[in-house]
Amino acid sequence: MTSPSCRVKLIRYTPDPEKLVAAAARLCYSPAGVEELSEKLTEEETQKFLSLLLRLGHESPIEHVSFTFAAEGVSRVLTHQLVRHRLASYSQQSQRYVRIDNFTYVVPPSIQQVPEAEELYHKLMKQAESTYAALTKILEEKAASSLSKERARGKKAIEDARYVLPHACETKIVFTMNARSLYNFFRLRCCNRAQWEIREMAKAMLKEVKKIAPTLFAHAGPPCLTAPCPEGKMSCGLQDEVRREFKNI
Repeated sequence: MTSPSCRVKLIRYTPDPEKLVAAAARLCYSPAGVEELSEKLTEEETQKFLSLLLRLGHESPIEHVSFTFAAEGVSRVLTHQLVRHRLASYSQQSQRYVRIDNFTYVVPPSIQQVPEAEELYHKLMKQAESTYAALTKILEEKAASSLSKERARGKKAIEDARYVLPHACETKIVFTMNARSLYNFFRLRCCNRAQWEIREMAKAMLKEVKKIAPTLFAHAGPPCLTAPCPEGKMSCGLQDEVRREFKNI
């Protein structure tokens, strides 16, 4: 058993996303067609227009571009939070169809820092692993009397044995969001008050999209980057530190 680390990769995205957004936005105010507008847009004009668009808060045109990520080495704690962002598409590795033979799980840093807590944590994970394996075997044997195909027996067994698997269990997921949904995601999940695992993934995602569309995502991140913290009494109080951190992302 090992403790995986989060790996998130941008695997697909709308080609030339910044020019598409700029052309789509200009179309609203121009008699010309989108192809003609795109041909006339220089890189400098695109960046200037996008900066104005975002500064004015006109976000609907950025919905035209989307980004697809693949994440591995993350826990189901993270994905339960991720899928709450409803304007997105998700494909997650199924515990109903995929047998957990190589049991891996995420260990929170706070637990790793305390030897006593870490020992207790690993002990519980081993227990979950052995219980899952035992239940799978028992349920497969029971299913053998009513199901003729080995594959069907295996599926029937693991779909119920999975109930003992913890939220810490490692999973894999592919998801797609448009740029406007990503802005909302970064506002919430890059904040210091976000849960540590999804915050680390959000920062990694932000780095990826900035490589492709730096102007489009120039101001993406927690809300305190461009305004006072909106959390009030719940604020982390570290706005200056957060701004320095995201300046390098």
